[in-house]
Amino acid sequence: MNLRKIQEISGTYLLSMPKPWAKQRGLTKGSIVAIVERDDGCLIVDPQYRLDNNAETTTVYPTRFLEREITGKYLLGFDIIKVAGETRLLPDVSERVRSNVRRLIGLEIIEEDAYKIVLQCLLEPSALPPERILRREQLLASSMHRDVLTSLSEGNAPLAKSIIERDEEVDRLYFLLVRLLRMIVLKPYLSEKLGLSMIDCLDYRLMANYIEAIADYSQAVAEKVIEFSDIVLPELVTRTLNTLGELSCEMHQDAFKAFLSKDLRLIETVLDGKRRSESLVRELDESLTGQSFEIMSYASSVASALTKICDYSIDLADLVIP
Repeated sequence: MNLRKIQEISGTYLLSMPKPWAKQRGLTKGSIVAIVERDDGCLIVDPQYRLDNNAETTTVYPTRFLEREITGKYLLGFDIIKVAGETRLLPDVSERVRSNVRRLIGLEIIEEDAYKIVLQCLLEPSALPPERILRREQLLASSMHRDVLTSLSEGNAPLAKSIIERDEEVDRLYFLLVRLLRMIVLKPYLSEKLGLSMIDCLDYRLMANYIEAIADYSQAVAEKVIEFSDIVLPELVTRTLNTLGELSCEMHQDAFKAFLSKDLRLIETVLDGKRRSESLVRELDESLTGQSFEIMSYASSVASALTKICDYSIDLADLVIP
């Protein structure tokens, strides 16, 4: 720890910066830094702040991990990602890059030749409120959740297929939000611009992950509806699954509302749903006694996914508890 005394000159408080630190970060007389006050009263001096907002650039290479490398650099907040090789790029590299770019909001190919492909994220982070992105992700996941219950009760395979297609958009929003939250942590001045504290970033990161997981389990149910489209479930089994599905949907909605409103009464409602879901699973197990293997496999897989959604809804609600 480096301790320094505050000086006072003509009524103004002055604090000198460590010279080795300033040199290491290229700061000279007249350089501009950002000063951000944290919730605990500490001041953050950000030497990365630039009035001209210089783009951060990185290079990746066309290995078998190319897609993972591009996604990772995107999530870390790099503005320009160059895909380059020592020799001419193979024909499949371009298609792999294009396929990956479609999964990442704001990332576009701005230059391409035989030896390199240059990607740039064209989004301005200060113009993207995290809450708006989170609400959009929740809206899509919620619509998937409701529609998968309809497809389950009706055995509607075409509707189930549309749910699977929507999951990719949820993933895109999730990646965008993670990128933005990481940029806020790396560039504290964004925290002030967007009105989001570091603790809020942690909660938003977890919330986005839970919502994305709920969308994944809705997709899993949709896949089972398609796989077992020729199976007719017994009336009692269908009724129990529908009740469990409605409960999971209510818990999901109440948990998100509780997160935004900090309403502790809604948390109690969500937590109470856990007991009810366990009771419904026991009822389902009893109703499956003596049924065929296909019916047991179908119903058990759906019940497992719906129960996971209930569990993630409880995790969402837990974020509200101080």
